[in-house]
Amino acid sequence: MPKKQNAVQLSEEERGYLSEVIEKGKGSAREIRRAHTLLLVDEHKQDQDIAAFLHVNPVTVSATRKRYCEVGLPAALKEKTRPGNPRKLDGKQEALVVALACSEAPEGRSQWTMQLLADKLVELQIVDAPISDETIRRTLKKTISSLG
Repeated sequence: MPKKQNAVQLSEEERGYLSEVIEKGKGSAREIRRAHTLLLVDEHKQDQDIAAFLHVNPVTVSATRKRYCEVGLPAALKEKTRPGNPRKLDGKQEALVVALACSEAPEGRSQWTMQLLADKLVELQIVDAPISDETIRRTLKKTISSLG
């Protein structure tokens, strides 16, 4: 049997910490699953067996072991931060959307629609690129504005 590339050898202190994480159950489900994974890896179980036991993919077991070897125990249990998408509108642009939504509707309309607001922002060069009506809706919802 080939030797594992990222061998895990937990100290007694680390085993106690992982057991505590599992017993308290205060962490996220992923943190608890990673703690179980590390304890089972330390017991020299096979990745496929651990994956079947914990109902995860064997790659998840391998990734948890690798992360432990690279960054240590506390960081291996925690979730990496995810950047998410950048905001489409900054604060000033959002304020302009609200002001425009509260202004008089265009001629021939009784009220603004989300798409009309999005098109008007592009026309007035408030935004560089076209934006969706959904962005306008989320902005107005966030500011608790009403078009009615």
